[in-house]
Amino acid sequence: MPDTSGRQLLHLVFGGELVEPGSTEFRSLDNLDLVGMYPNYASAYAAWKAKAQQTVDNAHMRYFIVHLHRLLDPAATPEKTR
Repeated sequence: MPDTSGRQLLHLVFGGELVEPGSTEFRSLDNLDLVGMYPNYASAYAAWKAKAQQTVDNAHMRYFIVHLHRLLDPAATPEKTR
């Protein structure tokens, strides 16, 4: 559900090579790919999707979207915001 309130809902997109495909432990923290910060979920999702598609042949490579707005102010985050 897109945010229509005009509020800035920060999201971080990053990824890296995992030790095992089913885990969230990275092989090397020095080699994380920090894709960027985005003001809303839609733009973060577009960046995540582009990076994920570039690495589709590597089962150990995985990208994530972190909802920073939830960490910065958990009480102000709407329940249904992605």
